[in-house]
Amino acid sequence: MGHLDHATFGWLTPALSYAMACVGAALGLRCTVRALDATGRSRRNWLLTAASAIGTGIWTMHFVAMLGFGVTGTVIRYDVPLTLLSLVVAMAVVGVGVFVVGHGRDRARSLLIGGLTTGVGVASMHYLGMAALRLHGEVRFDPLLVALSVVIAVVAATAALWAALHIHSPAAVAVASLVMGAAVSSMHYTGMLAVRVDVTPSTAPLPGATVMQFIFPLAVGLGSYLFITAAFVALSPTARERAAYASAGRLTAEHAADTAPPGFRTAPPLRTPAS
Repeated sequence: MGHLDHATFGWLTPALSYAMACVGAALGLRCTVRALDATGRSRRNWLLTAASAIGTGIWTMHFVAMLGFGVTGTVIRYDVPLTLLSLVVAMAVVGVGVFVVGHGRDRARSLLIGGLTTGVGVASMHYLGMAALRLHGEVRFDPLLVALSVVIAVVAATAALWAALHIHSPAAVAVASLVMGAAVSSMHYTGMLAVRVDVTPSTAPLPGATVMQFIFPLAVGLGSYLFITAAFVALSPTARERAAYASAGRLTAEHAADTAPPGFRTAPPLRTPAS
């Protein structure tokens, strides 16, 4: 059996993957909070942004961690279509869970359904990513550790959706995102502990792309998307802030009308655009 190294670059890849998981969780929580304060098209757009942020964060966490994965006695390649499919699955199933919570009337039931759907989807993304591995040998999994990783994924997803429903202050969201990042990372490394590789020495070329040819550029691109979107969300006013601006505008207009000389007309207050 080949020796598996989960940190060929030391603590760099585990720390960076944890940071990606935290950023995705924090962004998704903030977007979900915004969605719950909105209606109609605005709610839908915020939920879509939340789903893409959480799904992208989880996928980026997984494959940044995989940058440090190595097996003695064989090189590793990645099947490109399967790897991209794992990204689509991550965003799609997280989207289902987020929309169930965002539009469900029975919050307890929606939370359970959304958490189960999202957790199973996250686990599916992980094992699809593992199925994309190409190496000289056979990859096997410890079924008990696989089951444990799925349980962790479901619990982590349910906790994240619960936090989105009940946590609103930026400080609380920051703490919740750190916890969620740890939970998602735990799921990943529990799944990696389940891996067993029986190496078959060979010099034959392997199909697929190397980690630096494909995974690294894609992870960098998605990580950049997370940070740019996080900046946009941070600068975008909340519903309460827009209401406060509108109220301040009305008060200013009323005060100006009361103090204006006879015959002087004030301009109507500016309307803030809906997000």
